[in-house]
Amino acid sequence: MQLEGKVAVVTGASSGMGKAIVERFAYEGANVVAVARRKERLDALAASLADAPGKVFVFAGDISLRETNEAMIDCAVSEFGKLDILINNAGIMDDMSGVGDVTDEKYEQVMTVNIYGPMAAMRKAINVFKAQNTKGSIVNIASVGGLRTCAGAAYCASKAALISMTKNTAYMYAPDGIRCNAVAPGGITTEISSSMGMPNMEYYNRLKPVLDCSPEPGSSEEIAAATLFLASDEASYINGAILPVDGGWVAG
Repeated sequence: MQLEGKVAVVTGASSGMGKAIVERFAYEGANVVAVARRKERLDALAASLADAPGKVFVFAGDISLRETNEAMIDCAVSEFGKLDILINNAGIMDDMSGVGDVTDEKYEQVMTVNIYGPMAAMRKAINVFKAQNTKGSIVNIASVGGLRTCAGAAYCASKAALISMTKNTAYMYAPDGIRCNAVAPGGITTEISSSMGMPNMEYYNRLKPVLDCSPEPGSSEEIAAATLFLASDEASYINGAILPVDGGWVAG
């Protein structure tokens, strides 16, 4: 088991990639604090993993709030005695709008979830790692949208910011033995499109030639496998890496 004895916090854990990450981590021996807003889904996930080597503790909260990000880290320490791994997976889509049509409301919503939440969680986790003298590992779930234009301005900007913050954190805290990497999923079959609502069709149609170049959608389990590798000691010399998991989409 690659994560035996480790303690991890995973956000966006109630469905899709986050759920798959919690499942994979628990079967690899990690004790996991699973974080999301939908407690009933978290409870069902924890129940389904009752026989896994690692334990799953449910934490219901909104990661756009500072207090949630701090409390979930404190929860890991209080329940399991320490923190080793942080996975910032929770995220939402925009409506595909170009910058000329981005509303303040949509910009704030996307940026708060996609970049403020991970920043607040990383800030708390970094200080816990340092206090513990732990060589902690952070994996941010970014997107190919942070590497190329395949969504709206707000979403692409938020994921590009997360990629930049990942690299900055990797460099700044390498002397402390703390690693920070990111997975950049391409088209993955998840529920994230439900956070988009009705797309702005003018801009969606402009993006369609790019979207049509995407390979067949990947699975949440493939993202979980990449996340496991970067979080584990198998990747101990990998720091500041952005790993596309996209079937070769950004290679074109």
